[in-house]
Amino acid sequence: MANGNFTRVTEFILIGVSERPDLQIPLFFVFLVIYGLTVTGNLSIITLTSVDSRLQTPMYFFLRHLAMINLGNSTVIAPKMLINFLVKKHTTSFYECAIQLGGFLVFIVAEIFVLAVMAYDRYVAICNPLLYMAVVSRRICLLLVSLTYLYSFSTSIVTSFSVFSMAYCSFNVINH
Repeated sequence: MANGNFTRVTEFILIGVSERPDLQIPLFFVFLVIYGLTVTGNLSIITLTSVDSRLQTPMYFFLRHLAMINLGNSTVIAPKMLINFLVKKHTTSFYECAIQLGGFLVFIVAEIFVLAVMAYDRYVAICNPLLYMAVVSRRICLLLVSLTYLYSFSTSIVTSFSVFSMAYCSFNVINH
């Protein structure tokens, strides 16, 4: 590596959806409504699949976890974006960015694997209906979801650490 002047990046400047000041408040409300609907829908799914005894099957168990993952993913991204619509200085610190990337990766990796587990559940239900309760037991469901979360956390930690342990010496303006 060549010797040179490397300035350590301490914050990133986020370019928003629109830089026009007259659109900031309307866009804030549009994204606030979308975020509110996302939170309400996911909380409704989580509540209904937890409370209703008819929805205590493996398919709804996985659907509940998919809703929790979707809620977490939305909550990692949306609040910072909503705040940036209201403030003049659109920045995020280096560590705040690392935490947001880590959270985003946890939920994205978990979502992919929960969808794969749900596909396996449906495959067994359709192709082996007589063995379904033996193959997809409560214990297996908990094991599959636990392994999904464990893998997503470990992937997120390794990836975030790898990305943010390197010297960053590029332009610090990024699209939100």
